[in-house]
Amino acid sequence: MTTVSPTPQPAMQLRELIFGAACAAAVRAAARLGVADALGDRPTTAEELAAAVQTEPRPLDRLLRALSCYGIFAETDDGKYVHTEMSRLLREDTPNSLRYISLWCTEPWTWEAWPRLDDAVRSGRSVFDDLYGKGFFDYLHQDARESAEVFDRAMTTSSKQSAQDIAGLLDLSGASSVADIGGGQGHVLASLLEKYPTLEGTLLDLPTVVANPDPRLREGGALAPRVRIVPGDCRDDIPVQADVYIIKNILEWDDESTRRTLRNVVRAARPGARVVIIENLVDDSPSMKFTTAMDLLLLLNVGGAKHTKASLVSRMAEAGLKVGDILVVNPYLHAFECTVPE
Repeated sequence: MTTVSPTPQPAMQLRELIFGAACAAAVRAAARLGVADALGDRPTTAEELAAAVQTEPRPLDRLLRALSCYGIFAETDDGKYVHTEMSRLLREDTPNSLRYISLWCTEPWTWEAWPRLDDAVRSGRSVFDDLYGKGFFDYLHQDARESAEVFDRAMTTSSKQSAQDIAGLLDLSGASSVADIGGGQGHVLASLLEKYPTLEGTLLDLPTVVANPDPRLREGGALAPRVRIVPGDCRDDIPVQADVYIIKNILEWDDESTRRTLRNVVRAARPGARVVIIENLVDDSPSMKFTTAMDLLLLLNVGGAKHTKASLVSRMAEAGLKVGDILVVNPYLHAFECTVPE
């Protein structure tokens, strides 16, 4: 039976980190092959799993043994494999599945970009133009359609998972209208409208994004009569008035884009309006290994950055917002309660 060894000595620990790409690649391989979906509730041999996912038995056994070292799947004393809490998260039918997040963070372009991290650190900008001759999102949608689809699925999964936490945390009982700025397909907005039956909502995002909103918000959807969908770029203008503005995970571009977005909110909002800014932080969080890794990936692909608590508060105050409470949404997200000064 494969077990996780005690904490290794520094030299061994560093060796394991140096080979971290092997672990990421193994997770990607398992996700692409659908191994977690093929493994049921009973202990199963590598041969049986290989037949189910159409691979060679021996290499699959090697893959599963490597993953078991990290607690992803487990090997029994008689050489069979069973699920663990982490391996179940690679199943597509599991609530809060991480299958598409696993695929997104290990897409082919990531293996080209990571070796250029030293260049990005030297210059402070994305390496994407140098690698592909165009910006990150242009590359995705023009040259890597499959990767763009994985990105969309990963963002949808992540947004759906956090939407319920946000709706559970925020008290909008005194508000009559809410605007989700840069809100993607509107999962957070839909969850808030379901919680508050008299609330009206607006979803603003790029035209290509809001063209495919959450089914609940579309024409004929259960929430459609209470929703206005506005195509636009919040960095250019926010032609929306509401009692509450939600801004989630979009203030991670370059500093100028962040400043423009916050200024546009303050310009659009009525005095006294509430602005809730929800972000991952690279400090004061139990998810720092994840968020600092995402911070470096943002540097590589778009030249952006995740914020510290202090840097985000500074940006908000600079834009003219009055910063109030900072709430914990879940281990990955904080909500900053702000108001537009009277």
